[in-house]
Amino acid sequence: MGDKAHTHPGAAGRAQAADHPTSVRNVVLVGHSGSGKTTLVEALALTAGAVNRAGRVEDGGTVSDYDDIEHRQQRSVQLSLVPLEWDGIKVNLLDTPGYADFVGELRAGLRAADAALFVVSASDGVDGSTRMVWDECAAVGMPRAIVVTHLEAARADFEGMTRVCAETFGGDDPDAVLPLYLPLHGPEGPDGHAPVTGLTGLLSQKLFDYSTGERKESEPGEDQLPLIEEARGRLIEGIIAESEDETLMDRYLGGEQVDVGTLVEDLERAVARGAFFPVLAAAPAADGARQGLGTVELLELITGGFPTPLEHGTPSVTTVDGRPRELKPCDPDAPLVAEVVKTSSDPYVGRLSLIRLFSGTLRADQTVHVSGHGLADRGHEDHDVDERIGALSTPFGKQQRPVSHVIAGDLACVAKLSRAETGDTLSAKDDPLLMEPWDMPDPLLPLAIQAHSKPDEDKLSQGLSRLVAEDPTMRLEQNQDTHQVVLWCLGEAHADVALERLRSRYGVRVDVVPHRVSLRETFGGKAAGRGRHVKQSGGHGQFAICEIEVEPLPNGSGIEFVDKVVGGAVPRQFIPSVEKGVRAQAVKGVAAGHPLIDVRVTLLDGKAHSVDSSDAAFQTAGALALREAASDARIHLLEPVAEVSVLIGDDYVGPVMSDLSGRRGRVLGTEQSPDGRTLIKAEVPEIEIGRYAVDLRSLSHGTARFSRRYARHEPMPPQVAERVKEESRTAS
Repeated sequence: MGDKAHTHPGAAGRAQAADHPTSVRNVVLVGHSGSGKTTLVEALALTAGAVNRAGRVEDGGTVSDYDDIEHRQQRSVQLSLVPLEWDGIKVNLLDTPGYADFVGELRAGLRAADAALFVVSASDGVDGSTRMVWDECAAVGMPRAIVVTHLEAARADFEGMTRVCAETFGGDDPDAVLPLYLPLHGPEGPDGHAPVTGLTGLLSQKLFDYSTGERKESEPGEDQLPLIEEARGRLIEGIIAESEDETLMDRYLGGEQVDVGTLVEDLERAVARGAFFPVLAAAPAADGARQGLGTVELLELITGGFPTPLEHGTPSVTTVDGRPRELKPCDPDAPLVAEVVKTSSDPYVGRLSLIRLFSGTLRADQTVHVSGHGLADRGHEDHDVDERIGALSTPFGKQQRPVSHVIAGDLACVAKLSRAETGDTLSAKDDPLLMEPWDMPDPLLPLAIQAHSKPDEDKLSQGLSRLVAEDPTMRLEQNQDTHQVVLWCLGEAHADVALERLRSRYGVRVDVVPHRVSLRETFGGKAAGRGRHVKQSGGHGQFAICEIEVEPLPNGSGIEFVDKVVGGAVPRQFIPSVEKGVRAQAVKGVAAGHPLIDVRVTLLDGKAHSVDSSDAAFQTAGALALREAASDARIHLLEPVAEVSVLIGDDYVGPVMSDLSGRRGRVLGTEQSPDGRTLIKAEVPEIEIGRYAVDLRSLSHGTARFSRRYARHEPMPPQVAERVKEESRTAS
């Protein structure tokens, strides 16, 4: 790592395809919006030589995408890959969005990576969503490190932030979260602020000065050593506590001086297995400088302390019919297994699929099998198809550098996979396999849309299908009850990006309309109706009369039709016609245009004509009879009720329960979680929680999660039902 006390011998530059899994490090950057993830990626790329001081790619002088403001804005809401090379190691940096609405992109980055770098602002601290992601990584044992940014801010406090990180991320063992370096401060300016100009290595006791834009190593003065003694002692004890040598702690406490090389090796092993979480500091390079503060130390932590893909277990793999399949971890010679972690559209090369290879080797122009299962509820069809891939490339911003092959453990882009979608598995065509999908958040914010014009209507279906192919966190619904096209999103920003992509990428303009829930109608008591359809207009006329009785049934009974006609008042061949007319009218509704459910309709009597009666006439009479019965009866509007589960920090339980009550919700109970959170279970009318995904995020400062599922339909309160009926009459 950087504390090995050597200066790196120059930049290694842009990364090509790796030649062995041990020469790859896949790292995902995590942090809230504004924490400095993208700036840090750019600083690392500059230090590694992937871009030069002018911000130009070292490839014919082409202007880098990092100078492209529009491209930076796009990257802020989507997963992006920046590969670079350091010390002979290919480092795939996966920059993830910091907005909560794009947690799907974050989950994809976690799936593709073998370690996580948590980026924390020295001035803003750690937010709730970052803590939740830390817990997710802890649950699967992912190695993690922490980088403190924004050291240039006037209120930046590195030492204070490391304490916050230890308290927040350390759990029962805060000594597992400790800094490897302490900042060096330059002279105070007129405002009293002393800028950070370098770092002090706690293990090597060396100074690393970045004030000139180049990292320079020096020895500390005698007066500086006591300032780091306490922090150095805590770090050494923290490393030794995680050492695999159980005698090392006793020897250290007994006064033995532990060799720095031994400590570094133990530190690297502890970081790689997710037992120790070092804290580092970083800042971008000043104008004209080549190296940003702390970037060398960070790159050496990544290459020396983070695990190789060989050390990361492969997700469960089965055959396409579900039989388990054992594969040797990350073997380039094993059967091909790769996963599409992101799908995007490029204006020059078409559809691009970012893939992570978990097994085997993928070559350009190879024919592969594409398997996609398990997302039918989100508008994705299950599919098993063979496709010939286009070019393989390693990306840098919007540019693609062709490569001939990609081995297990590496990431790359594949062009022109027309059927592959995010989350799909690529495997050999003669040995099709399927990977267990990663956990994707459920979209809970509905966005009802309609085509803006006739030309847009013609392109809408294809545009929507491409949109959901790129983003599995989005669900497409064609609601048969409300006849609305609904995009279910994760939040308002997610919805805005979806609309913009429809417009800019696929040329489809849409209008957002109010989202309607699927209401129902039922009878509040018994009622009778007579349907008379008699017409004579020359030739055969139309004659059908029927008398019915309608009574309510228990919830979930549907429509029950009973024949109690005696004496042949309605000929037997026309009784099914009456039933067909009743059911057709029930679908249309009898009060506000919503389907009628949970009633028994009994046919009691009627009349027929030997010549003029017909199937169509009795269908019409049945519908008329049901409408007449409804005109003299109490009709209840039924609204869907959802079972809602909210997982929330204990500090927010009161406000959340009060908010649910204000939404006509019924709290069913609470369950205490061991991590200081509470699970609230409630039943809430769906009409009241259309924007709950947005409102709950605001109420809980982004720390809550909730799920919902349909429970049943139940009667609306009279005042609410009357308002809905009035709106229905106005609309018609």
